[in-house]
Amino acid sequence: MPLPKAELHLHIEGTLEPELAFELAARNGVALPYADTDELREAYRFEDLQSFLNLYYELMAVLRTEQDFADLADAYLARAAAQGVRHAEIFFDPQAHLARGVAMGTVVDGLWRALGRSEENHGVSTRLILCFLRDESAESALETLEAARPYLDRITGVGLDSAEVGHPPAKFREVYEAAAALGLRRVAHAGEEGPPEYITEALDVLGVERVDHGLRCMEDPALVERLVRERVPLTLCPLSNVRLRAVDVLADHPLPAMLDAGLLCTVNSDDPAYFGGYVADNYHAVRDALGLTREQMRELARNSFRASFLEDDEERRTRYLAEVEAYEFGGAVS
Repeated sequence: MPLPKAELHLHIEGTLEPELAFELAARNGVALPYADTDELREAYRFEDLQSFLNLYYELMAVLRTEQDFADLADAYLARAAAQGVRHAEIFFDPQAHLARGVAMGTVVDGLWRALGRSEENHGVSTRLILCFLRDESAESALETLEAARPYLDRITGVGLDSAEVGHPPAKFREVYEAAAALGLRRVAHAGEEGPPEYITEALDVLGVERVDHGLRCMEDPALVERLVRERVPLTLCPLSNVRLRAVDVLADHPLPAMLDAGLLCTVNSDDPAYFGGYVADNYHAVRDALGLTREQMRELARNSFRASFLEDDEERRTRYLAEVEAYEFGGAVS
């Protein structure tokens, strides 16, 4: 039985496994430039963030209908449940779909076919977070938020993702102010490839409540002190960091130092189909490479529920935290 955990940094489009990509391509008459799943899986090797993003957006072409998005989400939730996920806060990238002529309603309604039945089918509670593409314009982000208005009953928050360098958080001040006025929670990718200053800007200008990635905060001791003092959660993605060269090898990951500093760190899978593992795989990898203790593993699981957007259901959060405390480790940490 795996350690109970929440996943807070997960791009649903990044869960598209090669087998499902070919299945949806056949369903929708989309020709993929790969002979078979093995050749496509071989393409899941990246030199940096941009080389990953190129393939990531290319494969989105197979996602066309509500059923496609439902199948994508349901496949993720089944895998997540098997890895101990009890609660998932799921990112989606509507601009990438709108640009292909896929309507906002198709995306949200399709995802909700799976998310709305997730507790019944998988025992996983969910939240949905709409992400803006930071390499698109601020105007496009505002238009996207406007397009999402009819669906805000199913959207908990907004985020900011895609290519970080050269696209500082302040570019999106206006759309984040609009999102806050609508009562949406706010997160943003910062401090993955971008500098520590992007983390500070995300906090001060965008008013984010949680920082996605954030590992470069360790370059700024004053920022670390602030993040500890304000209990700002960081959603780290260790296997992603290695695959995208944010760290050279997992043994060099700053997670132990971040925990020692008192940072509220969580471990997540980011784009697991592309980066070699789902969330429990990330837990196992950091345990083995960094020598984390069982108590540190339990603390990561606790943090995941503490950092989740469950303020509207504190009874549920308390129940999940109790599951973490009651968990008995076997011969190996799960």
